[in-house]
Amino acid sequence: MSFPISFEFFPTKTPEGAAKHVGVRQALYARKPEFCSVTYGAGGSTQAGTFTMVSDIQNEGVGAASHFSCIGATHDKVRAELGELKVMGVRRIVALRGDLPSGYGLGGEFHYASDLVAFVKKEFGDWFHIEVAAYPETHPQAKSPRSDLEAFVVKVRAGADSAITQYFYNADAYLRFVDDVRALGLDIPVVPGIMPITSSTQLMRFSDACGAEIPRWIRLRLQAFGDDSASIRAFGLDVVTHLCEQLRSQGAPGLHFYTMNQSVATLEICDRLGL
Repeated sequence: MSFPISFEFFPTKTPEGAAKHVGVRQALYARKPEFCSVTYGAGGSTQAGTFTMVSDIQNEGVGAASHFSCIGATHDKVRAELGELKVMGVRRIVALRGDLPSGYGLGGEFHYASDLVAFVKKEFGDWFHIEVAAYPETHPQAKSPRSDLEAFVVKVRAGADSAITQYFYNADAYLRFVDDVRALGLDIPVVPGIMPITSSTQLMRFSDACGAEIPRWIRLRLQAFGDDSASIRAFGLDVVTHLCEQLRSQGAPGLHFYTMNQSVATLEICDRLGL
């Protein structure tokens, strides 16, 4: 039986980027992903690009999941946009609170991802498989790990079908989070998000921005490589492959790769895992 995998992309900004990304997608489709997700900018700022890529993926014969953020939006706007996705044949969304663009007041009729989940269930029934975000190392804006877990529980009870985690490099953080979720009586699949390591500076920047922890030993090794990109890449492949092996052996229900719109590192990891 094949092991479920999925890939995440972000909307391209130029015609050249869009043309190049067709090849990236085709290379990854060969691994038979369960679906491919497409991110959504702050306040829906990339919505047109998101929906275009989602449509392209659907037309290429692969299931697409649109990220969908709700903060600052109205019920009418969200209903109309979800209706667009339904007409396109999209059956899966990643329901997020999202971040407001700078300069916006709070406004809107949604304040939490759980509001969006409940609204989707009420308006569209079971048409959409609803993914929600999970944070094994705690959301950076959460008051405490407990309050973050409680917020996750509310999203699940509002009608979420499964969850995808923020990326991490400490398997124990994921396993503890899943144990905590199970202890609260929730059996929702929690799929680990996997970020291949290809650039030290990029990884540090992303991790500082999103609150993902880089274990000290990984950080020190990456710093020791300096500008040696080949060594960083080789080390990153070893680290992430081992992490994925740990997660599979401990019962993770799948792997969701944050591809950064590249295919090479993700394909190498899949090769090493026999996927």
